[in-house]
Amino acid sequence: MSLITLTTDFGTKDHFVGAVKGAIYTELADARIVDITHEISPFNITETAYILKNSYKSFPKGTIHIIGVDSELSKDNKHIAMSLDDHFFVCPDNGLISMIASEINPTKIVEINIHDRIESSFPVLDVFVKVACFIARGGNLTVIGREIYDFKKLVEIQPKVNQAQNQIIGGVLYIDNYGNLITNISKKMFNDIGKGRGFKINASRYSFTKIFTKYNEITGDSAHDSYQYDGSKLAIFNSAGFLEIAIYRSNLKTVGGASTLLGLEYRDPIIIDFFTETKPEYSSLS
Repeated sequence: MSLITLTTDFGTKDHFVGAVKGAIYTELADARIVDITHEISPFNITETAYILKNSYKSFPKGTIHIIGVDSELSKDNKHIAMSLDDHFFVCPDNGLISMIASEINPTKIVEINIHDRIESSFPVLDVFVKVACFIARGGNLTVIGREIYDFKKLVEIQPKVNQAQNQIIGGVLYIDNYGNLITNISKKMFNDIGKGRGFKINASRYSFTKIFTKYNEITGDSAHDSYQYDGSKLAIFNSAGFLEIAIYRSNLKTVGGASTLLGLEYRDPIIIDFFTETKPEYSSLS
């Protein structure tokens, strides 16, 4: 039985998601389909990359992931199928695979070449579904495409290091459902560059000199009276291992989220300055 996931920016109001699922079931009646999300911000490749990186590993080996974000075929936006980390990805070559493939090299990549037999303005439905179902039936990637050895890199996913000024220059990669700001600065980079020194995180006109390991750590010994900390700003390394600027118990309808309260949006800069030889105020989660 084949497991196929869907990650798109289609939303759920229109017919697109239902049509894609129907096409999969027409090809593979026993397929199992899992929606990762259909609420990607329209055409937002970095958001897609972040969500994909932090979801695909939870699925069994051999899972086929269809990604439909900015998927219209063009000379600069090829369609590819990829074997990576014992998973398969069917997606546009627009950089969304960068976050995964920067750490794990793909086993095989092909440029899908079945378009000459299929005319389509809806490639996820007409092309990606056929490729995914072909893979699910045990088909070899080279049958549906020409093998290639590279893919488009998304430069903005990678933060920069300014060694001369002892800085990491990153930015907001994703804003989650709570309005929290996920940056592209990983805990590994922070530790590698910081080397135990003191630091200041600069986020717009706000700054942080402490990184928590859990959200409720901000309450200290006042856990029984924690409501007084609602709306407090904090920095944390989230479960995905990325620096996050958050609001404790944020509620977008009342307190507000970090994005609105701090006035920060996608791509806005987050800068870390390292300035002493003392250890930072956080305990690493090993």
